[in-house]
Amino acid sequence: MASLRVAPSQPRRCMRAGTGRRHGQSPGAKRTAHVVAAPAADWASCCSNSACVRAPLAIEVPDRGPMRGRDPIAPSIELGSWLAGLATGPGGPRRYYLYQPPNLRAEEGHLPVMVMLHGCGQMAMDFARITRMHQLAARERFFVLYPEQDRLANSKGCWNWCERTSGLAVAEAATLMAAINQVCKQYSTDPHRIAVAGLSAGASMAALLASLFPQRIKAVAMHSGVAPGAAMSALTAMSAMTGLHAPPITFTAVGKAVRAAAAGTTLPGLFVLHGDADDVVAPSNADSTAGIWSMATGSAIGTERTWQHEGRHAVHETEFTRKGRTIVTLCKVQGLGHAWSGGTTGLPYSDMRGPCATRMFWNFAKCQF
Repeated sequence: MASLRVAPSQPRRCMRAGTGRRHGQSPGAKRTAHVVAAPAADWASCCSNSACVRAPLAIEVPDRGPMRGRDPIAPSIELGSWLAGLATGPGGPRRYYLYQPPNLRAEEGHLPVMVMLHGCGQMAMDFARITRMHQLAARERFFVLYPEQDRLANSKGCWNWCERTSGLAVAEAATLMAAINQVCKQYSTDPHRIAVAGLSAGASMAALLASLFPQRIKAVAMHSGVAPGAAMSALTAMSAMTGLHAPPITFTAVGKAVRAAAAGTTLPGLFVLHGDADDVVAPSNADSTAGIWSMATGSAIGTERTWQHEGRHAVHETEFTRKGRTIVTLCKVQGLGHAWSGGTTGLPYSDMRGPCATRMFWNFAKCQF
């Protein structure tokens, strides 16, 4: 089996171009910067005025061999531990796989958790191989939780994010929260630094999870997902996926803001990434999602930029800020279909020609903690 490795590199401070305001410009004024080429590393998104770091990922392509108790991608290198578990909740039992970074030290304290929700037709470890989030976690020092949908709950392996009318969506989200709570109780994780990311159906479930538990989820990332509020059942989900049914933005935003306020908080920061060549979930969903979240959080459009890294798909990025802090980031990737941007080559739902979504999502999350 070929191995996946992280090449040693020196991290560099992440500076955001074009984030400073001109003299006399109001904080809410729109700022635009055009970046022709990104530095020689996968561009990593951070909030303005942060001390986030970025460094390139170097990989070797893995095969799809079975997991045998260690990292299925890099069995020849000690990169931490894989721990299997089962969580029960209102939506029934769900299996999960937890990645624990190597050489935990007492002085590190409790580490953050990134929850990764796969898309339809995938298993948890398929998603791990595509995204390699745990590979980044080995260096950046955080846990990665990969829950897995039960095929008895959905024959296609989709998270039931759209089943709001029946109550199944909320029940399933509660089960996922039960898995997070279980991990936080059993391992050296920080319950106050939890982020969730997902692809397609997993992206829509990630948004729902963050909406229902805003006091627990501190950052959420949606990759190629349907906008919140666009569907209430499997039937309406199909219309929402094709862009024929758009969510009522104001109504949905107010509802989410009120729910978060009732929990004594606001919605967490959101990163939205979508390919403009996606023929499964219409790219218009990304615009609707950013519009809903920015309205619900009271953030306003800020910097816009277009950038490209070493021949990869170009990206048009828009930030929405509140009080000088980035709350919502919207990235539209040119030429990207329904696939994980910057994912492992040769695997379904993965496009290595795009910018590294894995690193972008994590850097955004740690800026929100």
